[in-house]
Amino acid sequence: MEAARPTKLAIVGAGAVGTSIAYASLIRGVARTIALLDINTAKVTAEVLDMSHGLEFVPRADVIGSDDVSVCADADVVVFTAGAKQKPGQSRLELAEATIGLTRSILPGVIEAAPRAIYIMVTNPVDIVTYAAQKISGLPPNQVFGSGTVLDSSRLRFLIARHCGVAVQSVHSYIIGEHGDSEIPLWSSASIGGVPLLQWKPLPGRPAMDAVARELIQHEVVHAAYTIIEGKGATNYAIGLASTRIVEAVLNNEHRVLPVSTLATGVDGLGDVCLSLPTVVDRGGAQAQLDIPLSESERAGLVASAETLRGMQARFGL
Repeated sequence: MEAARPTKLAIVGAGAVGTSIAYASLIRGVARTIALLDINTAKVTAEVLDMSHGLEFVPRADVIGSDDVSVCADADVVVFTAGAKQKPGQSRLELAEATIGLTRSILPGVIEAAPRAIYIMVTNPVDIVTYAAQKISGLPPNQVFGSGTVLDSSRLRFLIARHCGVAVQSVHSYIIGEHGDSEIPLWSSASIGGVPLLQWKPLPGRPAMDAVARELIQHEVVHAAYTIIEGKGATNYAIGLASTRIVEAVLNNEHRVLPVSTLATGVDGLGDVCLSLPTVVDRGGAQAQLDIPLSESERAGLVASAETLRGMQARFGL
């Protein structure tokens, strides 16, 4: 029996997010080779050396890095975290425009080095960057998609679990739409251990999961990143774990349902925009989107979220 070919994960950008993905992937044994690409040669060399010193304590792997795109050669998965740095006085819109420009300059060379890889875009604004990457690359939507609301959904599940007094692994709920202020929590289909959340009866000593609680949780999910950035300057650990989970779903051909960002289909009003819906992720990338039941308010919110993203795409000439 022929041995499986060793897998390779390439990460573009050795900043806080890129290195967190590399570190999480190393610990979880996601790929046989983890490659970091960054224009800052000293930084990427130091990050590789630091992680390599811990190889004794993790599943067998090699960590490599370079400022040359050839380090990504023949990667099975490429995670794109590179983004423009915000300059003094620069607006978020201007920052996004600079990030799209950076994607336009870097991505083609990486694709030339790893043409068969699955590309996972993590750089914010992730939905717009994903849409731009699909246009720039010319690759099919299943091969280029974004991390979307995988992290947001994890935040939602954590907050529901904490409120109700259950393990987060027992909570099933999704955030859909934009990875941003217009995102939509799917309360109507959320559940805990098979019990619909809207029918949840509080455990002894726990508060009710009523409309007020749901509104507070939604607000906390939407503003979580702002709180973390204010306190420590960046979000990196949770997005590192979330992105690693997506990579695992691809490399292990898991057919796992994840709310990743890709070209939306199947819902009226969502045409020609990248946003997050529960999607089957496997070795071929982002596959079928699920036809999920939506309440009238959830459907309206999703269409509004799509309009927000479509407006941003137009402002960037996409």
